[in-house]
Amino acid sequence: MPACWPRLAYSAALYALAPLIWRRVWREQALAHPRRARLGLIPRPSSGTPADGQTERPVTWLHCASVGEVLAARPLIEALAASRPGHRLVVTTMTATGAARVQALADKLNTAGAGAIVSHHFVPLDFPGAARRFVARLAPVQAIFFETELWPNLLAACRRRGVPVAVVNGRLSPRAFARYLKIRPLMAAALAHVDWLAAKSDDDAKRYRALGMAEANTAVVGSLKFDVSVSDEDMRRSERLHTWLGERPIWVAGSTHPGEDEQLLGAHRRLRKTHPEALLILVPRHPQRFDEVATLCETQGETSGMRVARRSRDERPGPETSVYLADTMGELSTLYGAADIAFVGGSLVPIGGHNLLEPAVLGVPVVTGPSLENFSDVAASLREAAALTEVADAAGLAVTLAALIDDPVARARLGEAGRQVVTANRGALSRTLEGLDRMLTAK
Repeated sequence: MPACWPRLAYSAALYALAPLIWRRVWREQALAHPRRARLGLIPRPSSGTPADGQTERPVTWLHCASVGEVLAARPLIEALAASRPGHRLVVTTMTATGAARVQALADKLNTAGAGAIVSHHFVPLDFPGAARRFVARLAPVQAIFFETELWPNLLAACRRRGVPVAVVNGRLSPRAFARYLKIRPLMAAALAHVDWLAAKSDDDAKRYRALGMAEANTAVVGSLKFDVSVSDEDMRRSERLHTWLGERPIWVAGSTHPGEDEQLLGAHRRLRKTHPEALLILVPRHPQRFDEVATLCETQGETSGMRVARRSRDERPGPETSVYLADTMGELSTLYGAADIAFVGGSLVPIGGHNLLEPAVLGVPVVTGPSLENFSDVAASLREAAALTEVADAAGLAVTLAALIDDPVARARLGEAGRQVVTANRGALSRTLEGLDRMLTAK
């Protein structure tokens, strides 16, 4: 059988599932991006005018799945924009929330005007024709895929047009690796089109090689997440928010999921039995759940006496408010910085956790549940430095929160230990940039 048979079978499956796939992405819409972009129908670079500075700029393409990956890739986006001032940096996402984060960052970088022009497109669905059309119209000089975004037809389209491909911050959790092993021929064919893999850790590199990634094209550079930084303005926003919320114990539960919000509200009810003035800032992961979580908070509040304020409505939490629902986008770092303790969600349910370093870089004590597969390397670094507090369930979380609220010395120690872990592990960004630049030079 021909070597491309796994991709042919994969493409046939995509066509068979097309109605379901299209229905799934239909809601992921942004007004500035028509849905035909999902079929690779983006404007050709030549359709720009000389005034917009896009007609003769080489294109660097970076793909991130959603908002979490965009936030993790922010140091890389900023560094590429600064180091390639003559380029157009196109960042693609699958989700509308990711698109919003890219656009906000692009507006900031383009206003500064010192680097590449940054813009956003939705990534096309991975149908062969859509992938070929997208790559042909975008015509990138380099394609960079973030973490585990391995789309076989897009990778093949890049190889067909001679576009060098890198996978950066490459990670494969044990769970993802087990899934990919079931379709190893397809993954091996896809990875054959990857010119350079910048893996987060030795374990990630080994898993990629087990799927077919060439060892000669693999480097372990560390996690880009450690290269996160916080500006003075970010810190000032957090300080202003903390003052606005008042002098009371504050804990944030960030990036929460269905089945987890209920547990967190239960932990907060237990906490308030001993610390009735405590305030929970609840930050759901996905905006489409904001109203659902608000209803949950209000329903539970009717029986427990917990009152809720919504940030999207500019409702100020008063002394009688026990839950502040942060139903806005792009403010998680500010909210973490305003808290005494941070619980990172996606960890009391089997999601695999979220970025533990977002509160750690701010010097805020980090608490997490047991599900940490997606951030096992980061968790190991924090754990080794005694900078991570892990709980098994909501009851354990309530006990831990109460203990930390009563022990400011322990909170300060945990926060400083986390900050030092971030500082000590920086460097992946510079190693990644060096590898990407070598690829361009060798082209």
